[in-house]
Amino acid sequence: MHHTQLLNRLVREGRLKVAPPVGEARAITYHDPCYLGRHNQVYAPPRELLGALPGTSLAEMPRSGETAMCCGGGGARVWMEEKIGTRISTERAREAAGTGAAAVATACPFCTTMLSDGVAANGDDVEVLDVAQLLLAGVRRGHEG
Repeated sequence: MHHTQLLNRLVREGRLKVAPPVGEARAITYHDPCYLGRHNQVYAPPRELLGALPGTSLAEMPRSGETAMCCGGGGARVWMEEKIGTRISTERAREAAGTGAAAVATACPFCTTMLSDGVAANGDDVEVLDVAQLLLAGVRRGHEG
């Protein structure tokens, strides 16, 4: 079971209480990790989990779900330097920023690294987070009140 599946279940069962952020709502886009999505066909739980976070809305990238673009991290691209064309991480980060979302969420450490590199290379003002980090912030707010 992937951590997004477990966390989604805990939120849906009411075992984790999530409070909304202070201030304005923000849009989040989700990058589908290859191993979780294409290899294991897990697409809904991470999105459901993001949808359960008060004050957030999901802004899908053009290539998402079954047609998502691979960031290249899990296939050892994280250690390679492209010599021709655009870096995979740069292109994917550009797609994420193009949604207008304030943050891009993923559920894979390779994807987090690759997208962070792409966002930095593009100079975008987009935060890159794991879905679990977003949930943790909401759970902490839920315990403050």
